[in-house]
Amino acid sequence: MEPWLRLVGGATGGALLAATGLYVYWDYYYFNPESVRGATVVITGCSTGIGEEMAYQYARLGAKILITARRENRLKEVVAKAKSLGAQEAHYVAGDMGKAEDCERTIQTAKEKFGRLDYLVLNHAGSSFGPISEKPVQTWDQDLDMDFYADFLNINLISYVRLASLALPLLKESSGHIVVMGSLGGKITFPYFSYMTTAKFGLDGFFGALRVELMKTKQDVSISYVVPGFIRTAGAEEMVKKLPGGEKMLETAAPVKETAYTIIRGGATRTREIYVPSYTWVISRIRMFPGWLQDYLILNVFSP
Repeated sequence: MEPWLRLVGGATGGALLAATGLYVYWDYYYFNPESVRGATVVITGCSTGIGEEMAYQYARLGAKILITARRENRLKEVVAKAKSLGAQEAHYVAGDMGKAEDCERTIQTAKEKFGRLDYLVLNHAGSSFGPISEKPVQTWDQDLDMDFYADFLNINLISYVRLASLALPLLKESSGHIVVMGSLGGKITFPYFSYMTTAKFGLDGFFGALRVELMKTKQDVSISYVVPGFIRTAGAEEMVKKLPGGEKMLETAAPVKETAYTIIRGGATRTREIYVPSYTWVISRIRMFPGWLQDYLILNVFSP
């Protein structure tokens, strides 16, 4: 039996699963694919993984997309495929979202190409120190690398805030939507990835506060925070294979295509939090448990 199934066994677990089923039904029921046709979308981190697949899914739905990543050659390939799949328009900006000028250039390009912005999908991840998958899996006290830590937060937290801030004027005009790629690691804490947990908790905090401020001032810009579980991207495979029992863990990973479509559907229905796979909603609820039980579950059920 999977660890998360052990957690949700019994009457309480049944209630949690019922609530999860209701959430999934609600999300599916209110999604009209035609609502995305002709919509203008900026997606960051599109050279591979979930970002690349979201570009293709938006293309199939007839959206106009602008994608970003560092590798221009890959962006050209993704744009070409997106056009062949039905995108009304497809453009790219090659740049490093860790640099303020590249963030500014991305939003300015969207304004010039589209004249409006309906969706800002913040999905990029990484570090200028190299692929995260190549970083040794260690506890924080084994590798007190503050330079890496500051760089990681700049790219995975500060740049998200910067891009959203730059895009807000356009989003206010269109009553648009922001989709923020968070993590289950932004809801509960796991060992070995303290830098990732810091960034994802920070995103949840900032965009949660921004959502409330927009509501308070009656501005019609909505925000979705995505809580993905274990998704079988190439980067995730490389990282997890380094962990004890990593090969076995890969068998439980969710497909990238289904994940991308679920995120797009959640954004289009202005869902506050998008849990994918849906069991991540159940797992994230363990923060409601007593501290000793949280620690037990994280150390003995959800950690390698």
